[in-house]
Amino acid sequence: MNDPLAPSERYLQGMATRRAVLGDSHVDRTQSGSTDFDRPFQELITEAAWGHVWSRPTLSKRERSIVTIALLAALGQDDEVAMHVRATSNTGATRDDVCEALLHVAIYAGVPAANHAIKIAKQVFEQMDAEETA
Repeated sequence: MNDPLAPSERYLQGMATRRAVLGDSHVDRTQSGSTDFDRPFQELITEAAWGHVWSRPTLSKRERSIVTIALLAALGQDDEVAMHVRATSNTGATRDDVCEALLHVAIYAGVPAANHAIKIAKQVFEQMDAEETA
């Protein structure tokens, strides 16, 4: 008999994809900080965003990463931009890919959005470089 409290297959796939893209330490931090209030949201994004959309085979993780960064920059979601720029180390998206995505943002969503996202990306890449040399 199926346990109604057991995680769904979609959730398990989502968690595997989420960990592959964002890294175990990020996901572990998010999970450990989860409360009864936001746990349903965490389950939703794990199943829907990570288990369904990010786990689809049509686009590669690199391509999804580029699209995601452009969308988040266009929407002005600074924390998410930073998180997904950091995730490029796991998705295969290059710094040139991020630059190209943000050039598209400048034309299609506005120069201020792209300018701000470029500032965020530069800071994240500097942090990543510093971590590599440490």
